[in-house]
Amino acid sequence: LRHHFFIVVFMNHQQNNLIEGVIVRSVQTFGDDRGYFRELWRMDAPGFPVRIAQTAITLSHPGVVKAFHGHAKQDDLWYVAKGSARVVLLDRRKGSTTEGATQTVYCGEDAPVQIFIPRGVFHGYQVLGTMPVMLVYQVTRLYDAKHPDELRIPWDDVGVGYDWSIKNR
Repeated sequence: LRHHFFIVVFMNHQQNNLIEGVIVRSVQTFGDDRGYFRELWRMDAPGFPVRIAQTAITLSHPGVVKAFHGHAKQDDLWYVAKGSARVVLLDRRKGSTTEGATQTVYCGEDAPVQIFIPRGVFHGYQVLGTMPVMLVYQVTRLYDAKHPDELRIPWDDVGVGYDWSIKNR
């Protein structure tokens, strides 16, 4: 038997309730009998107005919620390389047309997207399912341990009021 493999292209990934400046872009997957290839960053790619200064990776175990944090001086570019995550974005920018809005993006191995998160938009994620999440993130400023650009809100802040529970359907 000959096996047939597909080129899977998620070109028109759409999210409702988009926060101003947030970009959710599908990542093309080119697969064959050896596996797949995904190109994550090109400096000539349209749409992401960033200059990458640093790339890091984090691993979180099933059930973990890491939220919320934001930055005053840097933008983030996120990609969930392994597992599945619910990414939650919260616009805390004064005067933004979407100030106070919340946006949820479900992403991961089976829904490969990149999320551009502009400064002032707080963000966090929850690991879904039974596999760890491996998050690759790129930032536009180098991390400075003496003066970290980290603003925090507790994951369960009543002022945010985000419901992290899983809804069985």
